[in-house]
Amino acid sequence: MGPSPKSLILDLLSTVRRGNVPVRALVDAAQLFGIAENSLRVALARLHGAGLVERDERGQYTLGAAAQAVNRQVTAWRSTEARMRPWRGGWVGVQTSAPSRSDRPALRRRARALRLLGFRELVQGLELRPDNLSGGIPTVRNQLYALGLEPAAMVLGLSALDADTESRARGLWDVESLDVAYDAMRRELEQSSERLPRMEREAAMAESFLCGGRVLRLLVLDPLLPEPIASAAPRRALVTAMRHYDRLGRACWAGQLGVFHSARQHTPANLGMLDTPGRLALSATGATI
Repeated sequence: MGPSPKSLILDLLSTVRRGNVPVRALVDAAQLFGIAENSLRVALARLHGAGLVERDERGQYTLGAAAQAVNRQVTAWRSTEARMRPWRGGWVGVQTSAPSRSDRPALRRRARALRLLGFRELVQGLELRPDNLSGGIPTVRNQLYALGLEPAAMVLGLSALDADTESRARGLWDVESLDVAYDAMRRELEQSSERLPRMEREAAMAESFLCGGRVLRLLVLDPLLPEPIASAAPRRALVTAMRHYDRLGRACWAGQLGVFHSARQHTPANLGMLDTPGRLALSATGATI
């Protein structure tokens, strides 16, 4: 399935480290996926109104401050191992209260923040993850709040769980499905890598965007579990394959991105991270994470 106008804009702008993107480049890219110019411009105006994109005096666009926290998570996939530290058996907990059902934006922001940092619900009102992320609980707390967790939520350390609770906590993640997904996505990258050099430029651009996006969604939403809970080898193999594929994708998009006159962080890829913060279904495997 192709990207929505909103996610396409955010995904393209996330590739630019310095400089802004002209509207014409966004419109041309949208045509690759059958998105009409008017739909693209309407989405751009709404994103600008929400503070997710910013416009300079020339009418060119870049990511806005409201999107930067998520973008940092998206672009951190290459440094996955550096984001982890040895696990000593402790946990990070997030205690939340039930917000008003009418405040759906707050619920979406909370769900996105918790999902991006790999939390799962242990009991109602308490989300949990292993305390193995670099910087420890203070860093995790700051990241959660930056990603949209409400300030009233408490982020705290937990240790010495009883045996039954410890067992349930370690079983919150479907590790088997994750491993299946890693392997399936790695094979998909390898197959696409063989096709791209033989494809027409626009077809290669579209395929690298869609295929790369499926893999990056998996990597961005990876819960970064420690070795006692899950093996790191399948994830590392996928990151290695994605680094190679990213270079191919950059080559496919070089002509289109050349109009940006700016440094790029990665090849464009269909992430839609700001649109779909909930459970991610991987069509290639049927798995969810």
